Amino acid sequence: MWLLIFLVCLLICAGSIYWYLFGKPSPFSLDSVRPPAPREFDQKKRDKVIKQGKMTAVPKNLDVIVIGSGIGGLTAGATLAKAGKKVLVLEQHDQAGGCCHTYIEKGFEFDVGLHYIGQLHENSLLRIAFDQISEGQLEFHQLDQHFDTIQIGLGNEKREYTIYSGKTEMKAHLMKQFPDDTEAIDKFFKIMKISAKKTHYLATLKLIPQWVSLFLLKSGIADLISPVFCLSGTCATDFVNTLTSNKDLHTIFSYFFYGVPPKDSSVLINALMIHHYKRGAYYPKGGASEIPFHIIRTIQKYGGNCLVRAPVSQILVDEEGAAYGVKVRKGQEEVEIHAPVVVSNCGIFNTFQKLLPPEIQAKPDIQQRLNMMKHGRGSLLVFSGFDGTKEELGLVSTNFWLFKDNDMDKSMEDFFALSREEAPDNIPMMFITVPSSKDPEAKIRHPGKSCMTILIMVNYEWFEQWKDTTVRKRGDEYYNYKMRFAKNLFDWACTVFPKIKDKLVFQDVATPLTNMHYLGAQHGAMYSAEHNLERFHAQAVAKNRCNTPVKNLYISGQDVFSCGIAGALHGGLLCACAVLDRIIYIDLLLLQLKLQ
Repeated sequence: MWLLIFLVCLLICAGSIYWYLFGKPSPFSLDSVRPPAPREFDQKKRDKVIKQGKMTAVPKNLDVIVIGSGIGGLTAGATLAKAGKKVLVLEQHDQAGGCCHTYIEKGFEFDVGLHYIGQLHENSLLRIAFDQISEGQLEFHQLDQHFDTIQIGLGNEKREYTIYSGKTEMKAHLMKQFPDDTEAIDKFFKIMKISAKKTHYLATLKLIPQWVSLFLLKSGIADLISPVFCLSGTCATDFVNTLTSNKDLHTIFSYFFYGVPPKDSSVLINALMIHHYKRGAYYPKGGASEIPFHIIRTIQKYGGNCLVRAPVSQILVDEEGAAYGVKVRKGQEEVEIHAPVVVSNCGIFNTFQKLLPPEIQAKPDIQQRLNMMKHGRGSLLVFSGFDGTKEELGLVSTNFWLFKDNDMDKSMEDFFALSREEAPDNIPMMFITVPSSKDPEAKIRHPGKSCMTILIMVNYEWFEQWKDTTVRKRGDEYYNYKMRFAKNLFDWACTVFPKIKDKLVFQDVATPLTNMHYLGAQHGAMYSAEHNLERFHAQAVAKNRCNTPVKNLYISGQDVFSCGIAGALHGGLLCACAVLDRIIYIDLLLLQLKLQ
């Protein structure tokens, strides 16, 4: 009797798995991927896709509204569109793309938030995902093997280290530069391997029922399965201190700064960031705006659309507490657009504190979700344009990470504690990227010109006094203040690229206020909510999911898992999983098996 019951249960489980895998059509298929079409250089034709703003273009009988056209929103939108949903993406800026958009000024084209992407080698899961949401239209150029340079110190005290991609070359090259710390490097790379191969366990915590995730974690069963759950909540500084006392090497283990000092960050996240480029660093051919251009066309192909200059002022919630659409500001009027599902890609703080009705915001479960997160640091970017080719100016595709000393914890703590007046003259670190040297087609679009972007993290409070002023009309005091940052950063960059100093013909500065205006980033935080250690404790990961306390409202993007282009894209895929009630990663893995 018991054997019969067992066999029936086994058949039911097998049937359920078969139905899940094959009973419902996958949103992804190899047939949807086409050879890339010729690059579209006609800006007017491109604008019809990424700058469409007419409300008459709203499709009828919508299934999903996506707030925000960053990579997380577009990924969720395209995946849902390929699953048969009619999707409308709404963007408050005058062009789509979020941190993937570019802007052209005085003949120079600047990327805003995409500097390089890893894990795009042939048949990688990320590459397959990009191929699916763009239907094969995105092409990526692999950068030089020497993709990053780290300089620590100034003047005669300056030390320079180079980071190479390659499955074995990355570790071997680092060991050559630190011959007395080969054991420490070997141990760190083992952590990188665990982090990379087992991170999907953390993502699974968001996909299975929350009570199951918490049971596995609290009971200790999860830790028996993999050390990744413990690593996620391990302090980066504490961990690297167990490996070596070499402070330069400490810096290299945490050199991807995102506003959080190593003592407040997860070693797993820092290890993942380095591992991300182990198989190569890539840049989209045609520039960062190719990404929204092609993904939007996928959404349009399946009956959806993307509209710009369409700021959402409120998420509509019915009497039963379910989202059923949004209000959009158009001039002096507000227009209601209805759909049974709303996806927010504009960050958890914007979503819960600005867009939900006040009575919904005040609910304990909403406040509980908000209390899990902190506001991220603001970003300041200096965009510089030069007359001259990369060969004439000595510019390279390699990024430069500059640090005045090798104590990141103290440097960052001291800098963020400075007054508004002191900050511009005491910048401890910066990042330099040269997009015109990364895109092989940049010389076709903008011959004889080169551009550079410099990035640092700053306090929003240093700029807060101008928050009520209008963009590009904030006054001389604001302009002079931000240009103090620009001058010091550019002078520092000239020590790396001395030929650029006399060829500078254009310069612009984006502050946290700029990022708030154009990107809708709360406090100007391009990386959205803070990536602190508390956020990555395994139980916090399990609780921070795409589903929200508001029925039919979902979160996408960087606040779901982690920052960056890849992190936001995975946030979009996880969101699509939640909306479809289907683990679409299985579909991607099945495609990967077919390709292999």
